[in-house]
Amino acid sequence: MVGTLGSPRTGAIDARARAPFGWAPLVVLFIVGLVDRIESNLLSGMLPAIQKEWGFSDTAAGSIPTAAALAAAVVALPAGYLADRFSRTRIIAVVVFLWAVATLGSGLATGFAMFYLMRVLLAAAENIDNPAAGSLLADYYPPVSRAKAYGLTRVTTYLGGIGTILGGVLADAFSWRTAFLVMVIPGVLTAVLVWFLREPRRGELDRLVANADADPQATVPTPEPIVPKAPFWQQFRQVLSIPTLVFVCAGLSFLTLGLAGIFFWLPTLMVRGFEVSTGRAALLSGLITVAGTLTGTLVGSWLGRKWHGTRQGGRLLAGGGGITAGTLVLAGAFAMDSIGAFTALVLVACSLMSIAIPNMTACLADVVPASARGLGFAVLQLLITAGAAFGPLFVGIASDQFGSLLSGMYVLVIPMLVGGLLTLGARASFERDARKVLEAARH
Repeated sequence: MVGTLGSPRTGAIDARARAPFGWAPLVVLFIVGLVDRIESNLLSGMLPAIQKEWGFSDTAAGSIPTAAALAAAVVALPAGYLADRFSRTRIIAVVVFLWAVATLGSGLATGFAMFYLMRVLLAAAENIDNPAAGSLLADYYPPVSRAKAYGLTRVTTYLGGIGTILGGVLADAFSWRTAFLVMVIPGVLTAVLVWFLREPRRGELDRLVANADADPQATVPTPEPIVPKAPFWQQFRQVLSIPTLVFVCAGLSFLTLGLAGIFFWLPTLMVRGFEVSTGRAALLSGLITVAGTLTGTLVGSWLGRKWHGTRQGGRLLAGGGGITAGTLVLAGAFAMDSIGAFTALVLVACSLMSIAIPNMTACLADVVPASARGLGFAVLQLLITAGAAFGPLFVGIASDQFGSLLSGMYVLVIPMLVGGLLTLGARASFERDARKVLEAARH
């Protein structure tokens, strides 16, 4: 029944199960992320059509995701604060409904200024649900299956390539407004679905897992300790004192700086550099992100499961190694002069970098205490958003100044490589930080 989505399968919580609450919560949160990212990526696929209608420059175009990301960064930490103190399922449901309204505003915009404002408001709304979703997953799924859970939800960031395809195809067949109006319907339906998702008790699963060895029969709910919430800034300092979190967040921020700039402009690069149509460019770009992401996520899930516990920071080794190798392949793709070779190498690069998807966020859930996970994921989202803010703008400015989109793209390879190395560096502290979380939960 809808009212029991996310209830324990047997009426009691089995700490030894891979999915003690079933897989329904994961499916619902996957849908949230997918609809979110499809809508967000519509702009990339239809950008040439919108520029043709309103005639704004590449710098102005690049500033749209920059302004949107800055608005999202402003709400990131408050969103974490809310996620640690209020019903996370209700937060997500309300936010999803609000960004469905902003999507409607994008499709009905009568001028560039109104359209710009709707994209900024949408990004701010989208960013509020991320800390709540990250915190929920850790309370639904134990460490043994967190890589799978976080992998499937985070993969939606790149499956948003479906939005690139949808935007370009609908812009060619009808108009760019059509795609925005179509996306309002799944947005509203998703908000209703989340409203009926059961809210798990914070940290209960961690306590059961931590005590499972001492009490093999610990399969029933335990009383939730009444612990006063620390003041915001004290809790914030606590989160920032976790070395693994700092390294991973910084690394992913650098990576996102490059990815945001390169993939936002990828369809436009194909249109200008290889003289393909808007629809075909959007289709190729979307297929690259979807196929590459699915491939990398499957490989990453397998490697994360195989290496977790058998190698020091095994998940970080898989993810960081994939980011580093993928960045080098991407640099090689920019030197290609045929659309076939270019597409193939970008696909390989995307696959390698996507190995990180099921591993990085699972590592963060393991090293941040349950009482502060909302804020921990807010810090991650803040730094990722900060990275995403300037990538598209940087490429747009470089394009206007030098007459070449590739100029900015080449430079962005450097921070992406730094990001891969930083995530590899987090291996040194991961085991120690994860052990502290379980010890605290046990006592």
